[in-house]
Amino acid sequence: MPSPRRSDRASRVLPLLAALAVLGAGPVRVVHAHPAPRPDATPTPAAEATPAPAPAPAAAANPAPAPTADPTPAPAAAAAAPESGAAPVTPAPVEVSSFVDTYYGYHFNKPTGNVPLRNFDTKHNTFSLGLVEVAAEQKVTTANRLGFRLDLQAGPTAELVNAAEPGGLDFLKNVEQAYGSYLFGRKLQVDVGKFVTAAGAEVIETKDNWNYSRSLLFALAIPYYHAGIRATVPVNDKVTLAGMVVNGWNDVVDNNGGKTWGLSATVKPTAKLTLVQNLIGGPEQKDNAHDKRFLTDSVVTVTPTDKLSLMANYDYGKDSLGGLDVKWQGIALYTRVQATAFWAITPRFEWFDDADGFATGLAQKVKEITLTSEQKLGGKLLTRIEYRRDFSDQPFFSKDGQPKKSQDNITIGLVYAFSRTF
Repeated sequence: MPSPRRSDRASRVLPLLAALAVLGAGPVRVVHAHPAPRPDATPTPAAEATPAPAPAPAAAANPAPAPTADPTPAPAAAAAAPESGAAPVTPAPVEVSSFVDTYYGYHFNKPTGNVPLRNFDTKHNTFSLGLVEVAAEQKVTTANRLGFRLDLQAGPTAELVNAAEPGGLDFLKNVEQAYGSYLFGRKLQVDVGKFVTAAGAEVIETKDNWNYSRSLLFALAIPYYHAGIRATVPVNDKVTLAGMVVNGWNDVVDNNGGKTWGLSATVKPTAKLTLVQNLIGGPEQKDNAHDKRFLTDSVVTVTPTDKLSLMANYDYGKDSLGGLDVKWQGIALYTRVQATAFWAITPRFEWFDDADGFATGLAQKVKEITLTSEQKLGGKLLTRIEYRRDFSDQPFFSKDGQPKKSQDNITIGLVYAFSRTF
């Protein structure tokens, strides 16, 4: 016979078990202490609900179903979303970037003026400011068909880029690019204004090149910028075509009554191979729209591995001066070895044939060899240490007043860059 204490506990528990068994036969509504789930949240499993007091064994045989959250109206934006579930197209953000480029160069020929065959890093034995630039861009999208690009620059490089401008050195010399864009349909983008050339393997901003000094081809064989209209259309994910009608080479203010045309094709058959072909033609002589200048520019880039990249650039150009044809051509070969995430080595070799002295002022064949060591510090500071040797088949250089066929130099470049999106 059970003790009075045990019997009394049983008399209180048995009615409770019976009540729970009856309630277990129907749905149970549980009130949660935590906030209701978001409309897109998965209903909380029963195991994650706020636990009720543990039921007696008799009630566990018939567990209550998982609680059902109260329906919450979906936000208006979600209701208006496409049935396919695709995210709505939004305007592209405004991307702002800036950098400061400085260098120190030591040339063993010790020139007194600007260094021959160098277009931007032209100073000897002095710490020099190369370029300061601030750029802002908003790309076009189907939700925001109007876009723009504006690159403001200052420094000796800006003056050298615009040195041949017919409008004068002060005319837009601090504006590297300034153009508006419009997207027609889903693919055709049209730009109007001033923009850098598509020709060449290198660009004005040294941070975007593999070497610090610019190549002979960049300095002598191609233009820097154009002013006019340009259209670009991606045919598919492997081919992009572009065309332009502009005033000419390096002139916002036209220097003759003619116009220059340009065609460009970028072909990327695989992720490791890119081919770019540019053709430019038109009159470039002052007050002479009859004689035409033509340029063919080819760039091939191969990336066999994530640590090795190869690039080749070939240029051929011709013009007419006083009824006589002048020609120039050259090739540049690059190898980039990304030894670590922060260190890369880039050798470059070039050969340039200025057969009629149009580009350098002397009929000669010039070669150059460059070896660049690149280090990235802290993510924003780019440093480059570079050795370069230029040599010609003619005594084009000089040292201590004596003609020489070569020049050597060492350059240390520092570039601090940063960007932000709004």
